[in-house]
Amino acid sequence: MKKKVYFKTFGCRTNLYDSQVMMSSMKDYEITQNEEEADAIVINSCTVTNGADTHVRSYISQVEKNNDGAKIFLTGCGAHTKGESLLKENRVHGVFGQSEKNKIDALLKKEQPFYDPGDLNHVDESVVDDFVGKSRAFIKVQEGCNFRCSYCIIPFVRGDARSMDETRILEQITRLALNGFGEFILTGTNVGSYGQDTNTSLVKLMKKISQIRGVRRIRLGSVEPIQISDEFLEILDEPWLEKHMHIALQHTSPQMLKLMNRRNVYKQDRELFELLADKGFAIGTDFIAGHPGESEALWLEGMKNARELPLTHIHAFTYSKRDGTKSATMKPEVNGKVAKERLHEIQDLIEEKNLAFRKAFRGELEILVESYKDGLYHGFDQHFNKIAVESQEDLVGNWINVKDYEVMKEHNYVKF
Repeated sequence: MKKKVYFKTFGCRTNLYDSQVMMSSMKDYEITQNEEEADAIVINSCTVTNGADTHVRSYISQVEKNNDGAKIFLTGCGAHTKGESLLKENRVHGVFGQSEKNKIDALLKKEQPFYDPGDLNHVDESVVDDFVGKSRAFIKVQEGCNFRCSYCIIPFVRGDARSMDETRILEQITRLALNGFGEFILTGTNVGSYGQDTNTSLVKLMKKISQIRGVRRIRLGSVEPIQISDEFLEILDEPWLEKHMHIALQHTSPQMLKLMNRRNVYKQDRELFELLADKGFAIGTDFIAGHPGESEALWLEGMKNARELPLTHIHAFTYSKRDGTKSATMKPEVNGKVAKERLHEIQDLIEEKNLAFRKAFRGELEILVESYKDGLYHGFDQHFNKIAVESQEDLVGNWINVKDYEVMKEHNYVKF
């Protein structure tokens, strides 16, 4: 009988993809969804903040309590920042970098504790033809980042920006489409930089993907405002492009953007967002509350600007110090309680904007149903808004179109 392996993934969509690569690469082990029966547990870690490292440590403690017979392996970004210390503390059996994930069988078989950080210049050549437990497929198109935002450690643990081979990306999507996947989320450390090192572009790649039989919807992970080029603007009316864009701002105060060493400019961000909104797009962003130097005046300025933007979604979080970054030494620091209050303020604002957007929309919703829970099916529409569906049919994995639905506070609802 094959030994069982449980995968625990923290962090971003790139990590979700890397976990799928490991699952697809395993031949000598069986995947389990029950961590308590696992013989080995692979933790694909995030290290974007000190808090992310704490979550990983807490999870390891949980495993030690509930399944102390399992061997624990650490990979992901945390392998480069906390891997050695966890190994020395005997908290994990093995540590390996992202570039080593295809060797998962051999790594799991190692009897002696090991540390193998891998190569930060590695270009992923993996081809995944299934996604365990998913209706949408995540496609990693690039790795690394050339930006040097003052709060971010990721370029130092993922390396500089480099693009995946286009032929392999298209081959992978072709296989997944044949296996029934219709929605593809293009992901990476800095997705918009795809093609800068290979004399192509993200737009050219998306056009080729759209021509693959079975591809119904293409969605992007987070892109930077300056990466929305004139070439990109030309595809906004394409039916295969999801009517939702996630464009990372991190803040809307010009002075805060300078402190964060960001490349975007609020005035230009606003012009771009208004153009997208006029095209019917829902727009999401990232936002950091409580970054060092964020005075009350700068916060109020940021909120005033955020109110002016046609935002519908937000991935907001309080600043968390990341050792080794420029921001970690900046003063004055913002009180944690104040930072949380600011976080809730920006979140509440965007919730109101999202509700207003859903109430104002009069068109048809194109929904990919992803799961079933508590008597209802759940999925996302073309604006990346949640919808709950009541139906007697088994809809998981299906596409449905609805015109009549109820707009509720947290999501839309339809009886189908």
